[in-house]
Amino acid sequence: METRAPYVLIGSFVLAAILAVFGFVYWLNNTGGIGPRTNYHVQFQGPVPGLLVGAGVLFNGIRVGEVTQLGLAPDNPRFVNATISVASATPVRADTRVGLDFQGLTGVPVVTLEGGTIVAKSGEPLTLIAEAGAGQSMTQAARDALRRVDTVLEDNSGPLKDTIANLKTFSDGLARNTGKIDGILAGLEKMTGGGTPAQKITYDLRAPQNLGPAGKTFSASLAIPEPTAVAMLQTQRMLFSPVGDNPGFADFLWADSIPKLVQARLIDSFENYDIAHAPLRTTDLGQADYQLLIDIRRFRIATEGETRVEIALSARIVDKNGKVAASRLVEASEKLDKVEPAAAVAAFDAAFARVAKELIGWTVQAV
Repeated sequence: METRAPYVLIGSFVLAAILAVFGFVYWLNNTGGIGPRTNYHVQFQGPVPGLLVGAGVLFNGIRVGEVTQLGLAPDNPRFVNATISVASATPVRADTRVGLDFQGLTGVPVVTLEGGTIVAKSGEPLTLIAEAGAGQSMTQAARDALRRVDTVLEDNSGPLKDTIANLKTFSDGLARNTGKIDGILAGLEKMTGGGTPAQKITYDLRAPQNLGPAGKTFSASLAIPEPTAVAMLQTQRMLFSPVGDNPGFADFLWADSIPKLVQARLIDSFENYDIAHAPLRTTDLGQADYQLLIDIRRFRIATEGETRVEIALSARIVDKNGKVAASRLVEASEKLDKVEPAAAVAAFDAAFARVAKELIGWTVQAV
């Protein structure tokens, strides 16, 4: 026996169930669900763009209800009256601040409630007054700001034109006097020590080349450590006696500090005399039989009396045991016709050549 289903009855039931579900969801979303509700009147003193019945009501950022009614104020069409329905437990006070906020990328408007401490009298209908401009959107605020800027520019168009004209006159004056301004700025930089520092010029000391044939070679190994000197001689600057200002040597620099330069050129000189028995540095491997200890006493330009270059070295030859085998003071000077870097370096080369030859001859005989 075939059972015939009442399709009309079943379809009606399913449709009614669907409508009931949609109705329940709509009621739950727009009336806040189950629970006691309290209605409040809100008055906006301006437009409320996009606000609709059913829009959310937030208290301190939490949804507590929705807008149930909207309309224009009969006594002032610029104002908007709204009725909101919120949960009765919401602590709405007489001084609760009311505003309009726009949420999400689309800017959906919601009514916002914040704070409040004054409790309204019981039995009296509570009307909340929104702050002026509460319904103003970001777009409207930008338009108002641009309108105010335009008004300010329009009201001050005359002074602005004068200011621009003065700036043009000033810039034309600067253009006409560019050379003078550059000169003034250069003078200020020079006075204050600013600007790009001048490039230093480096000069080297030459070791003598033609020392003649080696009549006697070194019979023992020799080391030449870095010479000692007072702090004033630990420099790359040209030294003068007496000390004074010498503008021609402001950019002068020796290739190294004076003690290291003297050490390097003395070793070069000994190598030029006898390369097979060249002296060692103290940093070289092995221990030499003797050390030639040099103390620099003078390495300067003397300007008192006849201008000349002066070099004075105190030399001692010490064996492995620290015993002084010989000692000597070697001095040389060279006349300087013109106090300038190139002439001074040539005079130092000549004086150093005589000092080096004398030291080599004396050292060969001593060791």
